[in-house]
Formats: sequence, C-alpha cells, structure tokens
Amino acid sequence: MGCAVPDTRNSQASLVSTVSPSPTSIAASPKPIINNRPNNLKVKLDDRLVEANTSFGFNLFDRIAKQDPNKNIFISPSSVAISLSMIYNGASGETQQAIAKTLELQAIKIDDVNSFNQMLQQLLANGDTNVELNIANSLWARKDIALEQTFLNKVKEFYQAEVSSLDYQDPNAANAINAWVKTNTKNKIDKIVDRIDPDSMLFLINAVYFKGKWEAPFEKSLTKPQPFTLADGTKIQHPAMSRSGEYSYYDAPTFQAISLPYGSGRFSMEIFLPKSKSSLLEFQKQLTAKNWQEWSTKFSRKEGLIQLPRFKMEYETSLKSALQNMGMAIAFKPDKADFRNLSTVQAFIGDVKHKTFVEVNEEGTEAAAATSVEMKATSAMPSEEPPFQMIVDRPFFFTISDRQTGTIIFIGKIKNPSK
Repeated sequence: MGCAVPDTRNSQASLVSTVSPSPTSIAASPKPIINNRPNNLKVKLDDRLVEANTSFGFNLFDRIAKQDPNKNIFISPSSVAISLSMIYNGASGETQQAIAKTLELQAIKIDDVNSFNQMLQQLLANGDTNVELNIANSLWARKDIALEQTFLNKVKEFYQAEVSSLDYQDPNAANAINAWVKTNTKNKIDKIVDRIDPDSMLFLINAVYFKGKWEAPFEKSLTKPQPFTLADGTKIQHPAMSRSGEYSYYDAPTFQAISLPYGSGRFSMEIFLPKSKSSLLEFQKQLTAKNWQEWSTKFSRKEGLIQLPRFKMEYETSLKSALQNMGMAIAFKPDKADFRNLSTVQAFIGDVKHKTFVEVNEEGTEAAAATSVEMKATSAMPSEEPPFQMIVDRPFFFTISDRQTGTIIFIGKIKNPSK
C-alpha cells in the first residue's frame, strides 16, 4: 500500500499492495470441509468476521472475474483483507464507513477486527508442520511524512508490521520494497512497486507464501497429456495428473467438488468442476458465503478417481476499480478521502495492486500473493456407492483453505491450464 503527497494543498496516499505466492489457495469460509482428525479441530474465531472474510473474498473474486472474463485468475482475499484492515485503522468518518462496508465489517468494532486478524495470522503461521505458510506485513513511509503514533502502534501490535522510513528521492527506494517482497514470497514475486511517484507518501505491503505437499502425492508416471476443452469448445492437450483413493467428495446437481488435503490434512485445495450441462460462469453466480457454508456440510468420504491438470501461473491486477465498485470509492478521491487517523497530511489511496503466483504439480502446491496499498498525499462413513470419477477436463474453480479456522487463503479459476 502506498501513499503520496502531490503538493501542499493536496496530499495523496497510495495505500495497498498485496503479493501472494502459494501452491494452493483458498478464501475465508465460515465452516471448514469435514475432517475428523484431532489436530484439525476447528478453532473458535468470531463467526461474524469469518463470514465477513468469506463474503468479501467471493465479492472481490466476482468483480475481478467480470473484469477478466477470459483469463485465469488467482487471488488471495486474505492478503487483500489484511492490507485493507491495516489502512482501515488510519481512516475516519465516511471513508472508514466505506471501507467497513467493502470488507463487510459494518457493526463490528475496529478493535475486534484487529484482534481477529492478529489471532488469525498467528493460527495460520503455527499450522501443519508439513505445510509452509508465511504471512508478513510491512509499512514504508516517506521519511519527511509524520504518521500518527496510534496508527503505527496498531499496525505493529496487531499486524506485526515492519515499519521503515525511506528517502523516496533515492532511485533505489522501490528496490528496497521489492527486495522485501521477494524475500517474503521465497523469490516467487520479485516486484510489486514499479516506481515511486513524487507524491507518494506511504506503501503498505502484505505478502503471503504457501507451500504444501499433498497428503497423498500423485504418481508422476501416471501424468499424461489429456484433452482439455476450453470455454469456446476448442480442445487442447495438456498434462493431467491422476490418482485413485478416498477423498472428501460432493456430487451436486450442477457441479462436482473434491477436497485434496495437504500435509496432515489441516490445509486443503477444494476443486469445483461445473458439470457439462452447466458452466464456470453459472457456477460463479452461486458463490456466496451462505452457499459455501451449506456446501461444506455436504462433503463425505468416498472412493474415486481424480484427474487434474498440472498448472502454473502468475497473475497481476489493480484492485482499484473492483474496490471502488464494492463501495469504497471515496477512499480513492483526493478531495474527499479522510485518513486523519493515519497522518495530519491529507491522504487518499492511489492504487491497490495485487500480484500472485501458483504452481500445482504431483508433489503439491506452491503459491504466493502480495498486496500493495499505495497512499498518496493530497464426516460420513464410507458408502457402498460405486467409485466416483472426477475428470477435470474443462474450466474449473478452486480454493486453498485452512480447515481449522475456516479461512480461504486463495481463490482461483482456470480457463486454460496451458497459459
């Protein structure tokens, strides 16, 4: 996240940058998919905030999917929500209310939001020993801009943010921010800030890194080129992994869904494949927190076969338009934004950049995300049913999530696995 100050009459702030590399990604969900392992018992978090995170994640994905209808998409709603929550602490008046509306936080006290994010980050960081999940926050202020001490205290205490002062005139200033991102995404994302405008005053960065090995890896020898039908009916050949076993599975009227666990099972990738009579677009219309909660109760352990394309992708987008349409347009307006709890300098959000990486292969998943806000001045028993077959050979939706907290860390859709 970055802030900027164009002149003495109007200080601008570009506030948000998010970066996420991760093998599998999932957004926040009110109820985790069924898992009875003792070390994956659900942790009791504030239900209002778990549901708010889920709703925000699906709403954000919906806006981005409409912007990029023909692209593969991979985002970390958790990364974006953490970045916006940090800047929420610096907002006041209508601007604070608008951010609350976008994050679905109306009627929830800001102290509760901060405490929830603090606990969530701690729980995610101390998860499965077979899964690496790192969440890091940093704040990069222009050296001549004074930030409110209360704001600094909150981002340090609740978000463990590293706070640094930079000479924005130094040509290497952007390199310092990008080096931090590269380190905290294990070299998967090497740049989130292209350049620093003279009116920028602050960048607030969140980085998420995920690497998980499948609980049951796919055999490389079984990976073979298989047909994949694109949305326009074109068929391509692409390497697909195959494995038979017992999985949490759900056969709905319009889609098939499967949960592929990582490590000891706390983290998992959920894959949703619209049936041939339906489509990814129709499925996306059903993506709500209420439906997600209902679906999560329908999964049961079943024997079957999963065939899944290998894929690897990078995704980068500005979230400015999506967030404006979700209700926080005022935060981007130089003459109306109110960030008095951030700084005495008049500030507004210049842009919110989000960049991600994901690779899914036979061993598991590696994923990363970074969000940059730039501020400117101015379980069931095994059934006797026949084994299921889930052949992922057309566009599909997926998440990477934490069963224990019900958090969706990443959300994505694959229209073409070869791109």
